[in-house]
Amino acid sequence: MFQGASSLNLDAKGRMTIPAKHRDALTVQCEGRVTLTRHPHGCLLFFPRPTWESHREQIAAWPMSARAWQRIFLGNASDVELDSAGRILIAPELRAAVGLERDVMLLGMGSHFEIWDAAKLAESEAQAVASGMPDVLSTFSF
Repeated sequence: MFQGASSLNLDAKGRMTIPAKHRDALTVQCEGRVTLTRHPHGCLLFFPRPTWESHREQIAAWPMSARAWQRIFLGNASDVELDSAGRILIAPELRAAVGLERDVMLLGMGSHFEIWDAAKLAESEAQAVASGMPDVLSTFSF
């Protein structure tokens, strides 16, 4: 299970270094083979390849009424591998689609990660807090 937030920088070529704690787990889990795709909330989804392959099969089976959503998830999917320095290259098209510049946040979300532009994530979180807790969480407590 991936969890936690990491503040990272993209280099001039669009590469992002994966933190060591996640890099080691990805090496064991999928030999560094991962898939990136776009999410409609304005971030990238980052999956270990076996996890993505399971999702990909489900998405491909969606009915024609969901074709636009298939384009978002499957049409933007990019298979990448960690390089010898533990980095992944984020394609220019994906960076442009979600507005990734230099400062990014990598969020562990259990079975996968989200990659956000740091400023956009802060704005999204502020909006979520301002709009209040959803009813589904009304009985949740720490």
